[in-house]
Amino acid sequence: MQPKMIAVVLSGCGHQDGAEIHETTLTLWAIHKHGAEFQCFAPNTMQQHVLNHITGQEMDEQRNVMVEAARIARGKIKDIKEFNQNEFDGIVFPGGLGAAKNLCTYALEGPDCTVNPDVDRAVRDMHAASKPIGALCIAPVIIAKVLGSIELTIGQDDNTARNLELMGATHSVSGHGEIVVDRDNKVVTTPCYMLQSRVDQIAEGAENLVKAVLDLTD
Repeated sequence: MQPKMIAVVLSGCGHQDGAEIHETTLTLWAIHKHGAEFQCFAPNTMQQHVLNHITGQEMDEQRNVMVEAARIARGKIKDIKEFNQNEFDGIVFPGGLGAAKNLCTYALEGPDCTVNPDVDRAVRDMHAASKPIGALCIAPVIIAKVLGSIELTIGQDDNTARNLELMGATHSVSGHGEIVVDRDNKVVTTPCYMLQSRVDQIAEGAENLVKAVLDLTD
């Protein structure tokens, strides 16, 4: 029996300007732990900016989202333009502020944001094919912007929850390791570092999300 294949969409490398490394790594770990395989994707575009992860200050340099994401994927990464929903059973978006800066413009424009067109297409294609979509941390803002009327969570942040509802979504409050499953739309979300979390709590949320995504592939 062929293992399930999950696409994992990254937004760079590092939580302040790219993909959150713990959330990404623990998502990949959970996919393998539960008998599935993964392929990482990222946009072949420049980051919004590059931040010093010690000081939080912007640095005078430019970096490519896919090249940076390849650090986490150990070089095994594809341009999101190549994504074909027929090859995958589910898709997952780890968080990190890159999700809100490089995959969409939420960090700059809030609910009026736009989504990278190839990311938008990937979400719409999976939803149209009734295949599950997972999103961790701040990444649910992408799914809300693309799909609108869905149930999801980013944890307990009132301002972000209001913005999600302005985009048409219904927000459910959640805690460490918890997931919210919209079974009608096959969307699974978990708060991760939207809360003050330990790494083991990130692992719990990522694993619970992956298990739910895999369950929804049946």
